[in-house]
Amino acid sequence: MSVSAADREAALEIARPSYRDIPLYSVNQAPVAVDLSDNTNLWGVPPAAARAIADAAATVTRYPAVYASGLKALLAEYVGVRAEAIVTGCGSDDVIDSAIRAVAEPGDRIAHPEPTFHMAVTFGRMNGLVPVAVPLDHSWDADPEAFVATGARVIYLCTPNNPTGTVMSRAAIEYVVEHAPGLVIIDEAYAEYAGTTAMDLAALSDRLLVTRTMSKAFGLAGLRIGYATGAPTLIREVEKSRGPYKVNVIAERAARAALTDDLQWVRSRVDEAIANRERLAAELMAMGMPPLPSAANFLLVPTPRAATLAQRLRELGVGVRPYIGLLGVGEALRVTVGPWALMQTFLDAVRRALAEAT
Repeated sequence: MSVSAADREAALEIARPSYRDIPLYSVNQAPVAVDLSDNTNLWGVPPAAARAIADAAATVTRYPAVYASGLKALLAEYVGVRAEAIVTGCGSDDVIDSAIRAVAEPGDRIAHPEPTFHMAVTFGRMNGLVPVAVPLDHSWDADPEAFVATGARVIYLCTPNNPTGTVMSRAAIEYVVEHAPGLVIIDEAYAEYAGTTAMDLAALSDRLLVTRTMSKAFGLAGLRIGYATGAPTLIREVEKSRGPYKVNVIAERAARAALTDDLQWVRSRVDEAIANRERLAAELMAMGMPPLPSAANFLLVPTPRAATLAQRLRELGVGVRPYIGLLGVGEALRVTVGPWALMQTFLDAVRRALAEAT
């Protein structure tokens, strides 16, 4: 059934004024032979998790655990905190959204790096907050004094940062956490690849939330499992905002199996991704396309006419994420790192596309 112009106008009248111009999330998801666009684990699903998914079918007639207490206990052991310091959600972006809603009122500010993961900014706007962009410095680090000076009720930091892949210094993070006037959210979606974390700081502050995901290193993106650690008093407020039953029974079964039986599998894939990341970076540098330094499972490659190149790569069967007008970068392609056969396919496609353009 088509929607008339009058119906669209009526919907706009119902929506909050601050909400009307927020676009739907949209990426090119046309299928390709090699999809390097979404930074997931391209080695596949951890074996024990795959078995758990197959065995979980009989459980879907019942609701899942209200707040995923069994999963929380395993996640707490994995990151080295108490279970009451963990909150789970339907992806880490769900936890970020819930945290913003729990601590901020409409009209408050959310400060964020520029550039960064744009959905964190969108969640701020969805909750009525005013985004304040703080440019990263010349070394891709956060300017801690500039973040604090915004007076923002929520400060969002992403490290390794998406889409740059760069990390923020420990000194900058500690300064922000110590001096922030409100909540600090540190998004560590790619922490397994970086080998650094700010989770230890969460035990020292009642206004720091460190978010993680099982979509990247753990290869469970389709099951949407996110979590965060923080002071138990903060965790209770986020959990209240998040609501019950957010981690479904199949997702919880798979996550628990991965954490119990597949940690070595995950760590081995992480090591391989890091090695392939450095090898791919070297290949791109030799082609005259040096990427930004990355501590994640992807590379951001500045290049002219990125959208045109991304479209040609897609026609050649390789999907990457183009970016236009990134502050400090300009146009660029973001490329997920996976098994080397996929990386070679990407490199061959780039060489062909560039040769065609000359």
